[in-house]
Formats: sequence, structure tokens, C-alpha cells
Amino acid sequence: MKKKIGWILATATVLIAAAPLYYFITLSLYEPSEDLYHFPVPTHAKLVGENENGHQYDWSRASEENGIPFGYEMVLKANGWEKGEREGASVYYTKGDHTIDLMSTSKHLDILRVD
Repeated sequence: MKKKIGWILATATVLIAAAPLYYFITLSLYEPSEDLYHFPVPTHAKLVGENENGHQYDWSRASEENGIPFGYEMVLKANGWEKGEREGASVYYTKGDHTIDLMSTSKHLDILRVD
């Protein structure tokens, strides 16, 4: 019985320690972009284009079929961005008066300001 309780406590301790660690590591993989209302952008994404509406990035974790990774969604939520409607590869995120159109296609990410 003591052995079983020990395993349960050890497992609970690992999970309690791992959750915040995962959360903070995930947050460090994204940094806010001043040009895009401080919308978090993956640090490993390569900027390949820029215009008056937003930025285009090459990012290996972007996918049209699956959208953005769960960790990125978690970071957006932690930074106050609310997920809105989805139209194909586009998902709208809102924070206060600002709206961003996040378009995720195969290994490509477009982050556009919506006026």
C-alpha cells in the first residue's frame, strides 16, 4: 500500500513540476511583434515578406490541415488573444480593438492586421 501511495505522489510531483516548466518553455519560443499589435510570433520563423498589412514567415511547424501547434495556441491565449472564426486556413484573433488574421499553410505563416 505504501509503495502504491509513493508512486502516486511521485507521479503527481512530476506532473505538477512539468506543467509550469512546459508552459514557460513554450512561452519563450514566441516573441511579440510591435508591428502586429504585439501579436506573438514564433522565434524560429523566418521573415520572408512584409507589407503594409502584415508579415509572411516560413515556419516548419505551420500546417494548413492541422493549423498552428497547440503550444502556439496556448501562447496566444496567455497573451490575451481570443480565437475567433475560422475560414479555411485563416483564423481571426482579437485582443481589445485589434484583430489579426493568422493564415497557416504548409510551412508558411501569414500574420495580417485586419482594419
